[in-house]
Amino acid sequence: MTQFNFDIDSPSRQFIRISAKFKTLKKETFLQLPSWRPGRYELADFAKYIRNLNVFDSNGKKRTCIKVTKDKWRVDTSSTDFIIVKYCFYANTINAGSSFLDDSQLYVNPVNCCFFIKDSFNDKVQVRLNIPSNWMVATSMIKNSDFWECKDMEELFDSPFIASNKLQYKTYISHNIKFFIWFNGEIKPNWDDLIKDFKSFTDIQIEKFTEFPVTEYHFLNQILPYKAYHGVEHYKSTVITIGPSYDVFGSLYKEFLGVSSHELYHTWNVKSIRPIEMLPYDFTKENYSRLGYLYEGVTTYQGDLFLLKSGLFNEQDYFNELQVQFQKHFDNHGRFNYSVAESSFDTWLDGYVTGVPNRKVSIYTEGCILGFVTDINLRRLTSNKYGLDEVMKRLYFNYAINGKGVSEKNYKELIEDITGVSQNDFFDNYINGCLSYESIITKSLDYLGLELKHEPSRVYMESKLGFKVMYKDNECIVNNIYPGSPAELSGLYIGDKIISVNEFVCNGKLDKWLSYFDNDQKKIKFIRNGEFKDVILPEGSRNFYMKYTIQKNKDANKEQIQAFNKWKQ
Repeated sequence: MTQFNFDIDSPSRQFIRISAKFKTLKKETFLQLPSWRPGRYELADFAKYIRNLNVFDSNGKKRTCIKVTKDKWRVDTSSTDFIIVKYCFYANTINAGSSFLDDSQLYVNPVNCCFFIKDSFNDKVQVRLNIPSNWMVATSMIKNSDFWECKDMEELFDSPFIASNKLQYKTYISHNIKFFIWFNGEIKPNWDDLIKDFKSFTDIQIEKFTEFPVTEYHFLNQILPYKAYHGVEHYKSTVITIGPSYDVFGSLYKEFLGVSSHELYHTWNVKSIRPIEMLPYDFTKENYSRLGYLYEGVTTYQGDLFLLKSGLFNEQDYFNELQVQFQKHFDNHGRFNYSVAESSFDTWLDGYVTGVPNRKVSIYTEGCILGFVTDINLRRLTSNKYGLDEVMKRLYFNYAINGKGVSEKNYKELIEDITGVSQNDFFDNYINGCLSYESIITKSLDYLGLELKHEPSRVYMESKLGFKVMYKDNECIVNNIYPGSPAELSGLYIGDKIISVNEFVCNGKLDKWLSYFDNDQKKIKFIRNGEFKDVILPEGSRNFYMKYTIQKNKDANKEQIQAFNKWKQ
């Protein structure tokens, strides 16, 4: 039995005092802190938040503890049956994958801050919380008397919790499974509509898979007073941070439904249907996989599609979401240089930062599009009898239920079994290759009686000059340049801070000044690496960045209309 105690005696300092009891079997024991957390495929360096680490034996005597890597310590455990590990963890960041402490809450993702010992990783775990008596605890962990229990360390790492006096919750039942919706923070929920809507997308997801992997599930929502949007999946729960509070049931409500549906779908896809390289997770190092297009891309596609299927999105709502993915795809020239499978492998390298211009693609965006195309290919080749839902259901029952990891070969062969058609070209060209997606997108939309329309971006600098900017701290910063555009040919760099056009200071109105001087010479002044510089932007002879939209074909035939209606059921 492994035991953890969490103490919050000094919340103003934001240090959680943690003590852990581990049994010991050898003369020398290694304490390991996780190097990463599932759902975020990059190294996390949680050890930088550890302070005052001390280890004691069964007699209360301090033992030698020597750090041997950035997140592993060697402990002398000769002549003792167990050790007590005491330390402080700095918890001052609040997002869906972090830990946070203040005078109103103790929010913990155990994968951030709980040590483990390899030899006792599969032992049961008890968790005790030293918190005020009027605080509630939101978690998927099982309550047993005065402690919570997990079957092993992996379940603990997968069981975030929020302890607070501001928690509120309601429950609903779907297919005999109990679901909890928790809110922490300032929020005035419209419970009736919320429960109806959550039950709608939950019902149809379970209906398509025919069963749910767990017997109880918790939506842990951290509502923040500022702009936030983040979700992290767990087997029996999800943590979602969203804000500002006043918009959650207003302009952010569709986004809230979207991220909730997305995270729920992950219960099957990645928490159950898991890449073979991640079964089991290795918390000591990178877990490389080329299947990001499956575990994140398909989830992105299906999460929104289920909102359409359940009636929570109308057709235009869904088109708006899918065309955002098309827009991101066509705007990123990394699609010609690096495949989605290669980009998946490299999430550990630069998957969550902009990185080198046009080097890579997004597993979420490309994977979503490939999920859509695969869904339509399946429907086309089976006369609408089967779609992607059938593939995912078979992955779940053939592999996940049997404790097997999934490979690209398994995924590909299932599609071939259902369609009777080789998928070699599709996987070679689009998943492992860099062939343009435009033709397969157009073909898939056409099958549903839809069209992909494009027109020049309405932002002058994007369509005519080939560059994009962002505004940060009152600065106008170039953040994207179209290859071969006037912006690139002039010598403009990503990161340049634009000051003026033809001696007129921009003051946040760069595009208006550029379009004003449409047919004139345009001299741009900017700051680069602390130096003032300028360039002359040449005139372009064509359009560069385009705006993409999905529209229904008014002349769609009967077969296309039937296919569309089947697809959204």
